[in-house]
Amino acid sequence: MSKLAVPVTTKDHAQGPANAPVTLVEYGDYQCPSCGDAFTLIQKIQKHFGDKLRFVFRNFPLGMHPYAEHAAETAEFAAAHNKFWEMHDALFKHQANLADATLLKLATQLKLPAADLTTALENRTYVARVKHDYDGGIRSGVTGTPMFYINGQLYTAAYEYDTLVSAIEAAAHP
Repeated sequence: MSKLAVPVTTKDHAQGPANAPVTLVEYGDYQCPSCGDAFTLIQKIQKHFGDKLRFVFRNFPLGMHPYAEHAAETAEFAAAHNKFWEMHDALFKHQANLADATLLKLATQLKLPAADLTTALENRTYVARVKHDYDGGIRSGVTGTPMFYINGQLYTAAYEYDTLVSAIEAAAHP
């Protein structure tokens, strides 16, 4: 499939204005090294485009990454405390070690209740939210991470700065 099956809504984690001419959706995995590379790239892209770009991140934890699911649940826990993007960034900056002890440390650094995070992970409180993103990715044809959609269309070129900038510019001026 080459189109985003689940449209972006206000329930998505988004940075940038909703009326931006281009929306870039990433399906990502916090433990994926390629997603870590993409994290730095996306920050540069966001700086380049400013308010002409809305960036949306959706969870797509891969089974081969043993810490990815809990990392995604931790991001959703942070979102419930209005700190999704702070946790998102922290997870990528610490992706070499995403064991639960690290997740709790990151929560504490962000002044989130670590004991509540432990309970949420034990009770699988945010699994449904992560699964919703994941299932939407499957319906959209996501097969690995990172996978990008520009204005709802699958982006299949290399995720390199110049190539991605060109694709976003083309989407902004169809």
